[in-house]
Amino acid sequence: MKADFHSVDEYIAAQPEAAQAALRRVRSTIVKAVPEAEESISYKMPTYKLHGERILYFAGWKSYFSLYPVTRSLLEAFKGELGGYEVVKSTIRFPFPAAVPVKLIERIAKFRAGEAKERATR
Repeated sequence: MKADFHSVDEYIAAQPEAAQAALRRVRSTIVKAVPEAEESISYKMPTYKLHGERILYFAGWKSYFSLYPVTRSLLEAFKGELGGYEVVKSTIRFPFPAAVPVKLIERIAKFRAGEAKERATR
């Protein structure tokens, strides 16, 4: 796989065909949930920034896609909904080929945006 990407479209196109539809769905869910977020590539992954802060990344892997970062407050807020997913350090892993949990990702994106907005107003 190509090491450096210049856009999220390029990143998704470089993924295995079986993963592309899920990653497009993840992207559209985040953009819909936080339309004011700036989309870019950072750390070689699709990244969403709000108020100058990186609020969410996603990445495709061989058998899953991941969302980053998972904060302690996010884990606490969503602990009852993450039981079916692998949570490792600051990452949530969603397996392929399972359906993308759109509502959960939407709520996670909004939660992370809320954390950023709160810090920006302090």
